[in-house]
Amino acid sequence: MHLFSRLFRKREQPAPPSALELARFFNQAAQDEEHFPSSIDPRIYHVKLVLEHLGDIGAARVADVGCGKGRFARIIAERNPAAKVIAIDLAEAMLHHVPSGIGRCAASMTALPLATGSCAGAYATESLEHAIDIETAVAELCRIVAPGGRIVIIDKNAEQWGRLETPPWEKWFHRGEMERLLGRHCRQVSSRFISYWEDVEPDGLFLAWLAVK
Repeated sequence: MHLFSRLFRKREQPAPPSALELARFFNQAAQDEEHFPSSIDPRIYHVKLVLEHLGDIGAARVADVGCGKGRFARIIAERNPAAKVIAIDLAEAMLHHVPSGIGRCAASMTALPLATGSCAGAYATESLEHAIDIETAVAELCRIVAPGGRIVIIDKNAEQWGRLETPPWEKWFHRGEMERLLGRHCRQVSSRFISYWEDVEPDGLFLAWLAVK
């Protein structure tokens, strides 16, 4: 049976994972290029929104938290050649696909190995849904960003739970829930429904949370 079909199934409620379970799953999933690709079309609105909200990074550091194979990090680095892009993921097998020139670091989202305030920006695109402890992961994402820095979270809407097959631990988020978590650490927080394509009306599946610390 195919890896994706064997490990993914529908659930009514996500179950809490262990770090070992997550690492094992994603190290194996790194072999599956179809469902865990190493590249993304830069025209997709998710990408454009991250670039837009981060703004002019210059030579500063930006962190891709839960980077997978670094498909977003690749584009961020290409568009900001002077920036120091750090790709962080729990699965070392995923990090092997991250392009050279981008910093790679194997770590949990709940314990990021970066100094407080060391990044001008950070983003998590469909990765926070896999965190062991959501509240701690959001706090860590905010901790590593300097005052005035920018944060992007793109993930799935809890009100749409059940539309997709998911691993048993995956968590989707209510709009206000994530706004409150970010609001504990950031002075500005907003959110919006988004689609994969800028000219396609959002169908409620994806949400983007944009914050300024």
